[in-house]
Amino acid sequence: MDLRKLKTLIDLVSESNVSELEITEAEGKVRIVKSGATGVQHGAAAPAPVAAPVVELPVAAVPAGHIVKSPMVGTFYRSPSPGAKAFVEVGSQIKEGETICIIEAMKILNEIEADKSGTVTRILGENGQAVEYGQPLFVIE
Repeated sequence: MDLRKLKTLIDLVSESNVSELEITEAEGKVRIVKSGATGVQHGAAAPAPVAAPVVELPVAAVPAGHIVKSPMVGTFYRSPSPGAKAFVEVGSQIKEGETICIIEAMKILNEIEADKSGTVTRILGENGQAVEYGQPLFVIE
C-alpha cells in the first residue's frame, strides 16, 4: 500500500469517531486501531477519541532545520538490506521524494521519502531500532 495512502488513512481514523479500520488490497491487509479504543457495547457511551501518540523532543533538544518524522510505528532501517550502503549519510544532498530510509511494519518494508530537498545534517534514528509514530528521524537543512 502506498505510504501516502496509509498516512491519510491513519489521519482519518485519528480525527474521526472510528476506532478501528481494516483494509484489504492485493498487496496485503492493513488494520488501524486508535489508541485506547475498546469494544463498546450497544447503548454504552463511546470513549473520547484518542489521537495517535506523537513523540516530542524537549525545546532545548529540537535541532535546527526541517525534521523528517516517522509516519508510522515500526523498525527503522538506514539501508535496503543488511550490509548494503545506507540510503543517506550526514552531508548527503537529497531531493524531495527520494528514499531516505525504510520502516518495517507488520512484515512490510515501507520506503520513507524525503518531504523536502536539502542536505541531511543529522540522523536521529538508530538502525534496527523501533520507532514511534511522529518520532524525529532526520534533520534536513
